[in-house]
Amino acid sequence: MLHARALPDNPYDGHTLRDVIDRTETLTGCAIERAYVDKGYRGHNAAPEYKFRVFTSGQKRRVIPQIKRELRRRSAVEPVIGHLKSEHRMGRNYLWHREGDATNAVLSAAGYNFRRLLRWLQLLLRQILVQLILRLQLVPN
Repeated sequence: MLHARALPDNPYDGHTLRDVIDRTETLTGCAIERAYVDKGYRGHNAAPEYKFRVFTSGQKRRVIPQIKRELRRRSAVEPVIGHLKSEHRMGRNYLWHREGDATNAVLSAAGYNFRRLLRWLQLLLRQILVQLILRLQLVPN
């Protein structure tokens, strides 16, 4: 989960794109080559230099085979959002006011990232232990 933020007053998706792109680029230090968004971002307010780098689902024009593959990959994001809502308490906010909303969104994303990190470390430790056991079995007594 790279960017999570609560936006007060339920703004239209297309009106949030400029801010999300700017904050993501600041966070990562890299320029965004292409953004794949859902149909709610039609008529987006992204900066003019991103006009031809934002692709919406179902778009037919300016879509080469590589972009078509990457657009299909975008559907993998929806289960992550559902997982955040069900497993990381983002479905129901128990914190107060707008600050609580913002805190809940960030903490849910951080919890998701920590869970992935712990899973990765578990797999790494398992591989290290397997290699150690194999080396111990190969050493003659």
